[in-house]
Amino acid sequence: MSPTPDGRPGKLPFVVWVLSAGTFLMGTTEFVIAGLLPEIADDLNVSVSHAGLLITAFPAGMIVGAPAMAIATLRLPRRSTLILALVVFALGHLVAALSSSFALVLAARVVTALATGTFWCVGALVATTAAGPAATSRALGMLLGGLTVATVAGVPLGALLGQLSGWRGPFWVLAALSAGAAAVIGRFIPADERGEAPSVRAEFAALRDVRVWLTLSSMTLLMGGVLATYTYISPLLTERAGIPAGAVPMVLTGYGLGALLGTTVGGRLGDRRPLATLIASAAMTTLVLLLLTLLSSNPVAAVVLVTLLGMTGFAPTPVLGALALRFSSSAPTLVSGLSGSAPNLGIAIGSWTAGIALTSPLGQAGPPLVGTVAAALTLLPLTALALMHATRSETPPSRAAADQSIGCGLQDIG
Repeated sequence: MSPTPDGRPGKLPFVVWVLSAGTFLMGTTEFVIAGLLPEIADDLNVSVSHAGLLITAFPAGMIVGAPAMAIATLRLPRRSTLILALVVFALGHLVAALSSSFALVLAARVVTALATGTFWCVGALVATTAAGPAATSRALGMLLGGLTVATVAGVPLGALLGQLSGWRGPFWVLAALSAGAAAVIGRFIPADERGEAPSVRAEFAALRDVRVWLTLSSMTLLMGGVLATYTYISPLLTERAGIPAGAVPMVLTGYGLGALLGTTVGGRLGDRRPLATLIASAAMTTLVLLLLTLLSSNPVAAVVLVTLLGMTGFAPTPVLGALALRFSSSAPTLVSGLSGSAPNLGIAIGSWTAGIALTSPLGQAGPPLVGTVAAALTLLPLTALALMHATRSETPPSRAAADQSIGCGLQDIG
């Protein structure tokens, strides 16, 4: 990526846009299933609650599969790994579309989750390498933008297609689109230019840096808090705020647009002042969630706060991903995989906790209160990162130079 005359980074490389289209497909397949559960349950002769395992299987596959597949494909060329992931993704959807067995459809969901984890961890590395150190957060923001557009456009379109053609229709379309994406990636993604063979030992050695774990824990807490609230946002809007059920999709569209804006702005600011962006975003997310807990009985306040939640809650995500890659130095593949697992772990734990809170005397205010606590806790590892940076900045020049090398060009982190 060529800088502009004033030294700022220019446009993101085309490969980043191609990879963002891939994450759009991955995001669509993860979330569209929620709108198809009744049709799937009826067709496969299972209860809706049992069919819900198709939703649970995906983040579970991501939690385990992203780091596992990162190591399993470590020595493969990155372009080949991306193509293989999309081919497996397409085959998984074909199996599901052709199957009349719930167990086989469930297995196909797990396989597609593994492919998604593989695509994300390798795609993030390819995108950030192409964009360069000055635009790492922007590149990751673009990839996350693909996921966000999936929630705003891909999921509603998939659900509509499912109503018109049956639940198998979206699976056929996703299979065809992912096969086409594999061909495009084979054409436009550059060949692997790694100078030396990757080392599994080096990948695990990168985990010795406590900054990596502080960053991953921030991902887990923040996404756990935001998505714990979002999981149960419909009952909050209809039963607590009194918003008609037919208007809920419009409110959720506002949330999705806010998330898209948040990842874009967060990515731009994060390349200049990462920790300042993270701490400010986490603090604002905590405030928004607290206000949602207290004021969500007012429909106007609820709509505004849900939109702000998407904006503030997703602004830190590309910055956290960029920091994790930088702190992992020259062995970022496993850390990239863990960066895919950490948010899903937070979502699983946060959603479970929020479900318990929903059935407590707190009622619909329970999930945003859980989210408030999780978002507030995010400030602890972020503050530790800021203090570590302040300490490192006061080290002698020789040590500071070594730290800068470990950080892969991380400058002015505050």
